[in-house]
Amino acid sequence: MSVKKIDAALVRKCFLAGAAALQAKKEYINELNVFPVPDGDTGTNMTMTVMSAADEVTALDNLSMESICKAISSGSLRGARGNSGVILSQLFRGFTRILREVEEADVYVLGKAFEKAVDSAYKAVMKPKEGTILTVAKAGAEKAAELAPNCEDVEVFLQEVIREMNRTLEQTPEMLPVLKEAGVVDSGGKGLVTIMEGIMDAILGKEIVYESTAKPVAETSMTGAGATGIETENIKYGYCTEFIILLGNTEFTSEDEIELKKYLENIGDSIVCVADEEVVKIHVHTNDPGLAIQKGLTYGELTRMKIDNMREEHNERVIMSAEKAVQETAKEELEKMESAQEKPRKPEGFICVSAGTGLREIFTELGVDVIIEGGQTMNPSTEDILEAIDRVNADIIYIMPNNSNIILAANQAKSLTEDKKVVVIPTKNIPQGITAMIQYIDGNSPEENERAMTEALEEVRSGQVTYAVRDTTIDGKEIAQGDFMGLSDKTIEAVGKDIVETTVKLIHELETPDSSLITIYYGEEGSEEQAREIAEKICQENEELEVEIENGGQPVYYYFISVE
Repeated sequence: MSVKKIDAALVRKCFLAGAAALQAKKEYINELNVFPVPDGDTGTNMTMTVMSAADEVTALDNLSMESICKAISSGSLRGARGNSGVILSQLFRGFTRILREVEEADVYVLGKAFEKAVDSAYKAVMKPKEGTILTVAKAGAEKAAELAPNCEDVEVFLQEVIREMNRTLEQTPEMLPVLKEAGVVDSGGKGLVTIMEGIMDAILGKEIVYESTAKPVAETSMTGAGATGIETENIKYGYCTEFIILLGNTEFTSEDEIELKKYLENIGDSIVCVADEEVVKIHVHTNDPGLAIQKGLTYGELTRMKIDNMREEHNERVIMSAEKAVQETAKEELEKMESAQEKPRKPEGFICVSAGTGLREIFTELGVDVIIEGGQTMNPSTEDILEAIDRVNADIIYIMPNNSNIILAANQAKSLTEDKKVVVIPTKNIPQGITAMIQYIDGNSPEENERAMTEALEEVRSGQVTYAVRDTTIDGKEIAQGDFMGLSDKTIEAVGKDIVETTVKLIHELETPDSSLITIYYGEEGSEEQAREIAEKICQENEELEVEIENGGQPVYYYFISVE
């Protein structure tokens, strides 16, 4: 039986099927990444992005085309991680902008939605690169536009669109030489096709099991609270209360947010309040959940309400593994928010993404207000960055992503911020972030500082040393699993079995005749002693070079290198 139109219920089924398909193939998609580094891979980032939206979709009480489109768009935008996740969220955003205008979508509407999806995704990327997820999406949209005038069957329509997307995916190695050398197709494109194939399964009537990956509301990459045990007799407030306020057409101002947080503080603790233009997420521990709910109702309709009695014995194991982390994280977040509110609003503030106690201290000394824990191994989401922006009590906020895979998420957070001016400095690594902060001059205009901080990035050549997680061949280099690798922003510069020799070789590749200062930041797996050995070898070869050694404390990467 052919499908001529899809309604909200079928859209929900299709989206969750696509999410489940991506989740099932996440690790396979990760393996398609060209560079064999232990990072936040494409499959992981895309899955976390789509699951953020899927969890909002499953929580809907009043199902309509408009409500499900809002859930998909808002959930994916705020949950987007990494470049692939941000591009995916923009595809969803564009697609749902068309779909939300109808109660049922036929092939003609779907064709327009595909076109809008690709248009939104391309606009989000400053320098679109062909041979990627964008190319695969564009091929699908072009096929959809070709089919729409003469096709009425949604099943036939989607099968042809997916076939064209798969055909283009197989051609991506011919578009990007690095894919061809590694013998893989584009991982982002494969992720998108996987979602589409899951959607197709739902259209064909296959039963798909979607498993929610929702985490406690308060969990965030800005803190490192562990999930340790909690004693029920020490619980001051017995009910863990969570709900979402649907704002509708009501404006939820920053003053409203402050008022709501203060009210919740009077009736409980472990408070988290996260708002955007459509919803407000609330989490509070209280002895009277009804008071929190009544207050929430003054701002709009409520959904996804959840109340747990934390003193119940049968909940103790759940609480031991999760609620302590929620409580500690929320308390820390509240303290930081209160601290920010107590301080007078300042003209400018700073946010950066970093990992490692040493680097945290360095950035703090340079004047950074909020450090989002993350980086290569875990790309923070757009929502993580939005929460950091909310915590900085300043009119103008500079963000240093310090990773090329986080810049798009930072720009997306910028576009979603209305009450503050956000300036994203496109730092691709930690040394560039440090350089950008040093270049900031108090009293200069935001435009002057943005220009100076951005231009300074060209003056520093950066690299990092890590290990290979799999065998591969890149740029003519044979790499075995476990080999040490020295990477620049562009490629793998050095490969070897000895970490000192590999690091020295990387530094040589980064050096120029004008280089005068080299800084080595050693991580958790590196050492000061080893860093000094590297420095001695460099200085023996060039006595005019000055070498500084800093304790970065970063995970995964033995050394960060800065050459100026």
